[in-house]
Amino acid sequence: MANMKRGKLIVISGPSGAGKTSICKALLAQIPDTSWSVSVTTRSPRSGERDGESYSFVSPREFARRKDRGEFLESAEYIGEHYATPKAPVEQALSAGRNIVMEIDVQGGLQVARRMPESIRIFVLPPDSESLRARLENRNTEAKEQLQKRLEQADGEIAVARDSGCYTHFVVNDVLEDTIEKAKRLIEQERD
Repeated sequence: MANMKRGKLIVISGPSGAGKTSICKALLAQIPDTSWSVSVTTRSPRSGERDGESYSFVSPREFARRKDRGEFLESAEYIGEHYATPKAPVEQALSAGRNIVMEIDVQGGLQVARRMPESIRIFVLPPDSESLRARLENRNTEAKEQLQKRLEQADGEIAVARDSGCYTHFVVNDVLEDTIEKAKRLIEQERD
């Protein structure tokens, strides 16, 4: 047991609508010994999301309490809601040799890069701004004002990702299957 290889933390970031969730689900299914990092959020569940699976949904007060106690690996505010990654389950899985896939925004990615520079950090880009708009509109998950905020946020996130040097890999999600294969190859190269 003493020689057990530590797992890898795989960070997937990108603007809303870039295809992060689809890529993460495929990576979980295709890479052995890989688990999902369940984030904590103050936002309300979307249709089909289940507490403890998609996210752990908490009140703003509970989120603040847990943050103050140092329970998060990273935390961020996005369009008025708070998101974070609980530290303990990530550390337990990595120590047990399991890989962890986490889908977080660029604020969180910067924090993880500082705290865990050995992590694999991939930023997913949309082919162009029109594709991004179409993807967000087709989701039908939010009002027009919220959709507009997400589009405005996307440009800033992409700029920060490129300028920060935090992300070691950038992939353009034009054809989902090709993007998944590229992400898988990048992860396998870094794990060896």
